[in-house]
Amino acid sequence: MSEVKVINGNMAAAMGACLCRPDIIAAYPITPQTPIVEYLADFVTGGRLGSSVSEVESELSAMSVCTGASLAGSRVFTATASQGLALMYEPYFRASTLRLPIVMAVANREMISPQTLWGGPQDSLTVRDAGWLQIYVEDNQEILDTLIMAYRIAEDKKVLLPINVCFDGFYLSHMSERVEIPDQESVDAFLPAYAPEHIILDPRRPMAVDPLTNGYLLTEYRLKHMMAQQNALKLLEAVDEEFGERFGRSYGGAVEEYRCEDADYVMVTMGSMTGVAKDCVDEARRAGKKVGLLKIRMVRPFPAERVARVLMGRKAFGVIDRNVSFGWNTGIIYEEVCASMNRAAAFVPNIPFIAGLGGEDITAEHIRYAIDEVMNHAEDSVKQDTVWLNREDKGR
Repeated sequence: MSEVKVINGNMAAAMGACLCRPDIIAAYPITPQTPIVEYLADFVTGGRLGSSVSEVESELSAMSVCTGASLAGSRVFTATASQGLALMYEPYFRASTLRLPIVMAVANREMISPQTLWGGPQDSLTVRDAGWLQIYVEDNQEILDTLIMAYRIAEDKKVLLPINVCFDGFYLSHMSERVEIPDQESVDAFLPAYAPEHIILDPRRPMAVDPLTNGYLLTEYRLKHMMAQQNALKLLEAVDEEFGERFGRSYGGAVEEYRCEDADYVMVTMGSMTGVAKDCVDEARRAGKKVGLLKIRMVRPFPAERVARVLMGRKAFGVIDRNVSFGWNTGIIYEEVCASMNRAAAFVPNIPFIAGLGGEDITAEHIRYAIDEVMNHAEDSVKQDTVWLNREDKGR
């Protein structure tokens, strides 16, 4: 039987990982991720979890331990944030190109400088092209559920890639809410034991790992890596549907469509801002405004076809980013959405918004302002400049 508790996002991540029975856990403390591994260590010492916890001296070492453990055939888990993710970049890249199904929670935090430690997905979005799968979630229930689904996706023989489950630092990591926790027997039935066949370090089965590779072979590796990412995009839809059938909760797969069926205007969001955005969509509907919302869940691979299918034919859309794309003067998700629309040869008037940097609140007032801006510029065919919602003259 499942149980219901009021827990913070870090505990939700720890309990989700615990239910997946990892063999090895290796992580280094960094705000706001630290409690995840503290909770897991308590589970181990308390006899609830039969994992080995490796105490390392840095995030680079943590990912190196996870790499070695995965090569040896173990199911592994780690977690990090911000500068810790930056420090582990070399083995982070190697883990994906060695096709190791490592699961890592990222409690998203801004990157320095200027000095800040507040929430924002700039850390994981900056490394989105290092070959990992990346899923971004809205609330604590979705953290726990997505971590369980993450192992199913990463370890699938048609995928075999590491995956990030990303959630907003502080807004989710340290905030508590109702979470339904499935029982161990149900999770075991959903997630079989990990039995790798593609790569394993075993003296009885000698194997060369990570040899010097020429251009032709490297091209073959990269092609198959990218094919595996596309397989993961399809698999997420199926796994999410199966999870819903078993546990009563599903999240739409790579994206969630909220009141989009007859919408003239669509707001695109990601992460914890989505909750207040849904409230504002409901409010707009009550006022007779045909507004919908598209929540981006999977960023790598990006669900380009599905995003374009949702947005095509609308009068206008707006994308609210909690990050910046340096050099584009917009947010990263906005550029991803625009690339999707371009690939589909579809133009819809749109506005990029940036808000919530450095942990600043994204309020209902900001969302309402963004909705009004999108509706007011629906007839414009010219490109709209980025609207910075947290500035004093915007959305307050």
